[in-house]
Amino acid sequence: MSTDLIIIWSAAIVLFLLFAIPFLRRKNAMEEHTREAELEALKYGLKEPVTMHPVVDPEVCIGSGSCIEACPEQDVLGLRNGQAVTVAPARCVGHGLCERSCPVNAIQLVFGSEKRGVDIPRIKGNFETNVPGVYIVGELGGMGLIRNAFLQAEECIGYIEKEKHLSKEGVLDIVIVGCGPAGLSASIHCAQQQLKSVTLEQEEIGGSILSYPRNKVVMTQALNVPGYGKIHKREIQKEELLETWQNIIQQLELDIKTGHRVTNIEQLEKHLFKVESNKGKFLTQRVLLAIGRRGSPRKLGIAGEELPNVAYSLREPEEFIDSEITVVGGGDSAIEAALSLAEQSGNRVRISYRKDRFFRIKPKNQDRIEKAVESGSIEVIFNSNVTENRPDRVQITEDGKPAYWLSNDYLFVFIGGTLPMKLLKELGVEIDTKFGAPKNDY
Repeated sequence: MSTDLIIIWSAAIVLFLLFAIPFLRRKNAMEEHTREAELEALKYGLKEPVTMHPVVDPEVCIGSGSCIEACPEQDVLGLRNGQAVTVAPARCVGHGLCERSCPVNAIQLVFGSEKRGVDIPRIKGNFETNVPGVYIVGELGGMGLIRNAFLQAEECIGYIEKEKHLSKEGVLDIVIVGCGPAGLSASIHCAQQQLKSVTLEQEEIGGSILSYPRNKVVMTQALNVPGYGKIHKREIQKEELLETWQNIIQQLELDIKTGHRVTNIEQLEKHLFKVESNKGKFLTQRVLLAIGRRGSPRKLGIAGEELPNVAYSLREPEEFIDSEITVVGGGDSAIEAALSLAEQSGNRVRISYRKDRFFRIKPKNQDRIEKAVESGSIEVIFNSNVTENRPDRVQITEDGKPAYWLSNDYLFVFIGGTLPMKLLKELGVEIDTKFGAPKNDY
């Protein structure tokens, strides 16, 4: 063998040792981790998606692992047999970073699954619905993550600004309904584009974030706010974020009206709508719906649910002490609320959940609730329903047992929210039920 050939083969072997072996070790480690993550996903009921989640096309995937590394959440995706797979779709919160990071476009984010459909208003690429002049962004359109909703609203206002409709005397360019992340972003970018707008919020600034427990981390990526500056923190707690939003509103002098519950939206003619709230009427060329899916909480439909001791959110847990408290629900919101209430002095907290175990909750919450049950600070009644509420007690039914009463001061209900179907139907907005199929299959 010639000297040159020996050098070439030696160089090839060195390159293999330097690059191929570490690559194979990394790949084997990722596949082993995926096997462990799949067992955990089965244990905690994370295999069934809640809403948006990634679907990998095995015919296209080359197994680069870029999607796994890009995802900020834990173990949504993994590597099996050299290709990316969805491991725990219930953990997906819709960042979309996996989809954007794939070098061969093998991933799509989809809504729902074959077993569990998700109702989503039909919107075009510019976020306009089938009703010209009516737009939807944020959680109502399926995009619940704060940063994504914020960017989505920015993009929507950009499309609207390019339309260059002539302003009309006494008519707004746009009415924004809701002041959560998407609504606030739309308000900011309307001001930047000098569009005449008003934002109507039925509660306070913050939308569905107001219902989160105290100190909850609600944002995981930095944001750039035009006219204000960059919010540099990758993680920020609920209270600090809400304070920042108030500062943005004051500094940019945004026209946001709180306590305005929209009761009716009527199309008078092309590009002319009348928006009515409990406090006034507004004429506008366009309507942007930035309301959350949880803006209308799902109710139990039981006797006594109208009493003042019933709530569907928990903002200040420290206001509740020395009380008997029942929390209904088995998701992260219910668990986090129960844990916060149990930390307050003298409270006796129970959770009523209709299933035989908790499903699709974060492993951290699963660990915390297990420890709370073990310590006796929280009681969990599985396979149960609250069937009646009174000022001082609740009625519980369990599978195979007679109904019984338990002493109770407060009833918190966390069983999800409902789309504002009445408002959407009256407007003529069409609704699609998604069952997890990729976009090109619809």
